[in-house]
Amino acid sequence: MKLWSIIGNSQRLDGGAMFGNAPKALWSRWIQADENNAIPLACRALLAEGLNGKRVLFETGIGAFFEPKLRERYGVVEERHVLLESLAKAGFSDSDIDVVVLSHLHFDHAGGLLSAWEEGKPLRLLFPNATFIVSRAGWERALNPHPRDKASFVPEIQSLLEQSGRLEIVDGERSQALGTSVRFHYSAGHTPGLMLAEIEGRVVFCGDLIPGRPWVHVPITMGYDRAPELLIDEKQR
Repeated sequence: MKLWSIIGNSQRLDGGAMFGNAPKALWSRWIQADENNAIPLACRALLAEGLNGKRVLFETGIGAFFEPKLRERYGVVEERHVLLESLAKAGFSDSDIDVVVLSHLHFDHAGGLLSAWEEGKPLRLLFPNATFIVSRAGWERALNPHPRDKASFVPEIQSLLEQSGRLEIVDGERSQALGTSVRFHYSAGHTPGLMLAEIEGRVVFCGDLIPGRPWVHVPITMGYDRAPELLIDEKQR
């Protein structure tokens, strides 16, 4: 098995929101905010080749599907689809991917499934040969979101996934597409059904349980987490 860290589109988001109840005097030791209190954030995917004989992409990042006003509102830095460029640098296109695993369906993790915005053109689902794996609880949350996180879901993503005929919804430790090569664990502190992928017992892709290096610190959570105390408990398991 060979692994690549694949960079997607980056964002700048409010540092206070990203660090929840941690004071700026603490989190500013780890990351520098700009004049608007926004901090830089990478959307990083993981590509595995030779995993159960397949090429598997874990996460897709936010992508470039937003029209210009929304791109600015949500702090997306690049207009182009950076994930596709990064895959190309690794020697692959989206059509070469056999399986896409989505930790959850918030747009900053699943938006990279969609084609880049073009005026007057509908969004398209990329990865034409891939099986898409999501958790049952995460799928149900996306279809019936709480008012608190409704804006984090893009209905077109769920619709296009369902129409593809290549959606696999899992609620246990294993998936049909990946067999015993990937064991799934579940977290509910950030969002119901967040899926953590344990890859061949050696690597764990944590998604928004630990969204970046500063959040490795057990008490540090995001303002976007639905249940911060639960998330802290989950980190310690």
